[in-house]
Amino acid sequence: MLEIIDYRPEHQAWFERLNRDWIEKYFSMEPPDYQMLQDPYEHVLKKGGSIFIAVFDGVIAGTVALKRLPGNVYELTKMAVDENYQGKKIGRALAEAAIARAQRFGGEKIILYSNTILDSAIALYRKLGFREIPVDGPYKRTNIKMELNVS
Repeated sequence: MLEIIDYRPEHQAWFERLNRDWIEKYFSMEPPDYQMLQDPYEHVLKKGGSIFIAVFDGVIAGTVALKRLPGNVYELTKMAVDENYQGKKIGRALAEAAIARAQRFGGEKIILYSNTILDSAIALYRKLGFREIPVDGPYKRTNIKMELNVS
């Protein structure tokens, strides 16, 4: 059974580990990664964002952050699903929870930064209605930026 819950301080180590695992598998950690993963309260929650934890059969299996930006914009960031639990629609459930929260908070759009080598992630974002826009952003690994209107 899959349950999506709100982040609590005791989840920080999971938030960091799950994200470091995928980042270091494909890329390398960058300063914004360290900042957010080591202090999610300061860089996400304190600013009006949310972090979700996916619990699958009692095990923490995934996470995603919804970071609030200026102008009723949110960033979907730090989505990670443990490799042992991929293929169980956990990423989709996390993304849908984040989209619903952004809508509930009055967000107008959600942006995300990714890389096209992450085929399944890009396919998921497209299925959810995200569309490609011109790339900018804080990460060297970014080669695609997407947005979803939620208002």
